[in-house]
Amino acid sequence: METAQSATVIMDFEAWVTVITIIFLLCISGFFSGSETALTAASRGKLHSLADRGSVGAKRALTLTENSERLIGAVLLGNNLVNILATSLATSLFLRFFGENGIVIATLAMTALILVFAEVLPKTYAILQSERAATIASLPITILVALLSPIVLLVQVIVRSILHIFGVSSDQTESGAAQAEIAGTIALGHVEGNVDRDDRDRLLGALDLKDREVNEIMLHRSDMEMIDASNPPQDIINQCLTSPYTRLPLYEGDPENIVGVIHAKDLLRAVNKLMRHEENNINALDDFQALNVAMKSYFVPETTTLDDQLREFLRRKTHFALVVDEYGALQGLITLEDIIEEIIGEISDEHDVDDQLTPHMDEAGNYVIDGAMTIRDLNRALEWSLPDEEANTIAGLVIHEAQMIPDVGQVFTFHKFRFEIAEREQNKIARLRIKQL
Repeated sequence: METAQSATVIMDFEAWVTVITIIFLLCISGFFSGSETALTAASRGKLHSLADRGSVGAKRALTLTENSERLIGAVLLGNNLVNILATSLATSLFLRFFGENGIVIATLAMTALILVFAEVLPKTYAILQSERAATIASLPITILVALLSPIVLLVQVIVRSILHIFGVSSDQTESGAAQAEIAGTIALGHVEGNVDRDDRDRLLGALDLKDREVNEIMLHRSDMEMIDASNPPQDIINQCLTSPYTRLPLYEGDPENIVGVIHAKDLLRAVNKLMRHEENNINALDDFQALNVAMKSYFVPETTTLDDQLREFLRRKTHFALVVDEYGALQGLITLEDIIEEIIGEISDEHDVDDQLTPHMDEAGNYVIDGAMTIRDLNRALEWSLPDEEANTIAGLVIHEAQMIPDVGQVFTFHKFRFEIAEREQNKIARLRIKQL
């Protein structure tokens, strides 16, 4: 009798030990699940900021996230071991009390417990407090990764071998992943209402500078205003005074032969000095030479990125450059203002000419648009998404899609838009009517 009672006590004690062990294992599983979510969801930028302020945990978290494959492998391995052990103990416990039905009961019970307390609950907290959770979990996860490194390396080799069989390279990296992530975050912020349209355009414009070339935004040579060095001094001065631009290219003979750039201030300083020192002011300008006040021409390849050109402008402390192609032929010009406008939008002052490129709607509901307007500016102005991979301007897009130079009145439909040629100047599409379908 005493022996039976002792066995019962022993059995009850073993059951309680098993229950406590299962609870402990569920807590560890929850910690692993939350740590994985926290370390993968935490912003590296915020962690870096915390690390700069002296957070040791943030530094460890940054180190862990540098090798995400090893981190995830170690955490998943530990989590699976804990879950399997907890499920096995629960199965043996329920078999003791419920017989063969204990397997089903144990499966249902452990599924519910693991789902709620080891997955959903810790992961929800980790998402809400990702940086804080990552900082707290960094030390034990670092130890776990160190202990399980040999096994994780073996698993990595097996996984990579299997992926290689199916033609998937594990070394593939996405160039500009950080930039793409930032751009996506900004776009998402605008959709959710946290970032307004102007801020979105400015931020995305700054990010795009590395991916765009000067030939996309330059003023084409056909629209350039230049000064003929052979013109009389009075004509040169009058042209500078009446021009909306402060810097004008100076050429000799052929417009392709650029010999310098005249700044209006330098010209006026030279004229003022000449007029003050000459006794006969009437004829003082007869000997004036524009080349004497012209700055040296600065040429850049048309394939230069806007980011590189901006840095070069700042380094050279200049605002004006002439754009040439691979053969050295003049293609256009670009200014510092042009690049800045790609970031902050159009800059206008009292001396600017009226902007003819601004789209406006006619009575029929069509947008009347200048053919020289860039696709990027059009998309920004009207919230459209026309492709700009094959052409820079809206006229170029129509020519590319139509594979011809269309006549006035011709209508094309592509990219869910209707394009009507409203005006043409020789072989140039001057104006279009566009309607979104």
